[in-house]
Amino acid sequence: MSDSAGEGARLRRYPELPVWVVEDHQEVLPFIYRAIGSRHLPTSHIRFLHFDSHPDLLIPVNMPADTVFDKETLFGELSIENWIMPAVYAGHFSHVMWFHPPWAQQMAEGKHHFLVGKDISTTTIRVTSTDHYFLSDGLYVPEDQLENQRPLQLDVITVKPDRLCNNQSGKAVVSSAKKPKLALENAENAAAADHDCHSEEPGRDPVTQNSQSGPDCSCASESRECQNRASTEEILPILQQGDAFVLDIDLDFFSVKNPFKEMFTQEEYKILQELYQFKRPENNLTKDDLVDIVDTRIHQLEDLEAAFADLCDGDDEETIRRWASNPGMESLLPLVQSLKKRMEVPDYEMVHQAGLTCDYSELPHHISTEQEIECLVQSVYHMLKNLPKPTLVTIARSSLDDYCPSEQVDSIQEKVLGVLRSLYGTLDTHLVYSAESTPP
Repeated sequence: MSDSAGEGARLRRYPELPVWVVEDHQEVLPFIYRAIGSRHLPTSHIRFLHFDSHPDLLIPVNMPADTVFDKETLFGELSIENWIMPAVYAGHFSHVMWFHPPWAQQMAEGKHHFLVGKDISTTTIRVTSTDHYFLSDGLYVPEDQLENQRPLQLDVITVKPDRLCNNQSGKAVVSSAKKPKLALENAENAAAADHDCHSEEPGRDPVTQNSQSGPDCSCASESRECQNRASTEEILPILQQGDAFVLDIDLDFFSVKNPFKEMFTQEEYKILQELYQFKRPENNLTKDDLVDIVDTRIHQLEDLEAAFADLCDGDDEETIRRWASNPGMESLLPLVQSLKKRMEVPDYEMVHQAGLTCDYSELPHHISTEQEIECLVQSVYHMLKNLPKPTLVTIARSSLDDYCPSEQVDSIQEKVLGVLRSLYGTLDTHLVYSAESTPP
């Protein structure tokens, strides 16, 4: 028996499934660490199921890697886009499954296998993945430059509600007459774009097929298997390899906004895209080519950060023109002029943060209809009902920063909690975001 298997046999069990509901997504990590400390989760080889319109797989760029071993300091360093990878480097997560809606296309579909470790030259956390998601943030380094390496399997899977999801009414979320299929699509053409990513054709899931006594997700034709069944067959053995996994849901999975589009005019946003653009590199590049691409990108982002930091201290005409004279930064002048016309004191730090999201693709923006939300909720339900019970559930509302529409977030939360109650019975729900809750 392996050490992890032995540790799994000694894990404690919660009498009721704990559900932690927070506002900002990085706030779930302390509750996962608490479960590790109380031996409800193992210290390593945790499987992490992540439903979100965003991968959240970036890394705090300048944070020393060893910060992960001081959890209180670590929690203070994290933000919504970079809280998962530090837990990978700490050795806790070994397999992450990012389930995303069709409108979120930030990463290549399929299976990614790569290393997460400490860059020996900067002592920061870096990865060996050559996916554009990591290259555009300057996070790639060659394997021989990493120490304390942690292997990670990352599965990127689309959750697609059935277009034929009908308009029949139902009383409850789970008992509703709406029965969409869940399509978990492995896009071979997208996977081919990344040499460290490969897709596998899913097979049939006899367990799901034989266990349903009532109506289930419907296929568009008899010749095509429901793809949620196919994917469940792939996921189920993975989860059965370990005794514990975390189910994590961001409510913006069901409906999402790009808040920066509302902060800037169309022309300002276009200029940001030009300033921060990252051209997708060609395939089959050498290690030296990739290092050069990352170095160029890092210098580009450092120059932009320095420019906007300087503008925070003073945005007089001379300062603006001095920065705009640098190659590739010419459009800084019309951007600042436009911002100053609309607001007395532009928030240049926020402008830079917005620019960092404008690389090779835009942030997803899809405000769902009620029917689309219902179809996705049902899709998630149909998948989870064929998987083991998670050790704990974490939910992020993501509404105060305008990623999940504020007018929809409460309704979506109730639907999701309804699905969890239907699947797992009585829940031990903690509304951490509420003023009435006890802080962690």
